[in-house]
Amino acid sequence: MDPSVTSGLYRDITDLAHDSPSWVRHFVEIGTEAVIVILGLLFLASWWRRRSGDSRAMAVAVVGPLATAVAYVGSELFKSAVQEERPCRAVAGAAASLATCPPVGDWSFPSNHSTIAAAAAVALAIAWRAIAFLTIPLALFAAFSRVFVGVHYPHDVAVGLLFGGLVATLVVLALTRPARALIETMRTSRTGVVVWFAGRGPAPEPRGPAAPWAADAGPGYGAGYGPEYGSVHGAAPGSEPDHQARQGPVADSDLRHR
Repeated sequence: MDPSVTSGLYRDITDLAHDSPSWVRHFVEIGTEAVIVILGLLFLASWWRRRSGDSRAMAVAVVGPLATAVAYVGSELFKSAVQEERPCRAVAGAAASLATCPPVGDWSFPSNHSTIAAAAAVALAIAWRAIAFLTIPLALFAAFSRVFVGVHYPHDVAVGLLFGGLVATLVVLALTRPARALIETMRTSRTGVVVWFAGRGPAPEPRGPAAPWAADAGPGYGAGYGPEYGSVHGAAPGSEPDHQARQGPVADSDLRHR
């Protein structure tokens, strides 16, 4: 992409940065790096809360950081192929960058910060939907802050956001199934640290109370010997005896008639 397309917008944003109050400048300078740390902590929280969840949810949680790493490597390869100079050196007449301009050879397109932030935000939103309202704005802030402090063009961060989000989505979709199988295997391991990492999963559902006659039924109790079959030996206390028992002894009058 031709850097001149967004050079004017870059000047406008860097001028805005210099016209902003000092506390705003300091906040953005710190925030542009802190966002990555916050997203990393959210990955840890997501993993921890899913240790007691089912294996699929745990798999999505642990695949997220891997998806983010893949997106970062992709952005680095992208940078090496394009080799776009940083705007803090290339744009004439622009205000000085708030952050130190990266050295020559640390290319500008696309933005690594934006790629990482978008990939992490999307992966976290997939694993933990309730925090999407937090992760997506954090990614947008990370992208804007890179232009605000003067080290990226607007198109650098826009492409970084799109690239990171797309890669994270594809990686999570591709790796969730094999990761789920791995988590299920790890949860059956005899190695404590492996089980600790994978978590033990949800607690088994409690079984209902045993039938009151089951304890006294003896080894012969089973199919065809329960009260539903009317068996004397398997009958529960108070249940009705079987057919022959209900007939009782043969009466003398019946014998005489026979």
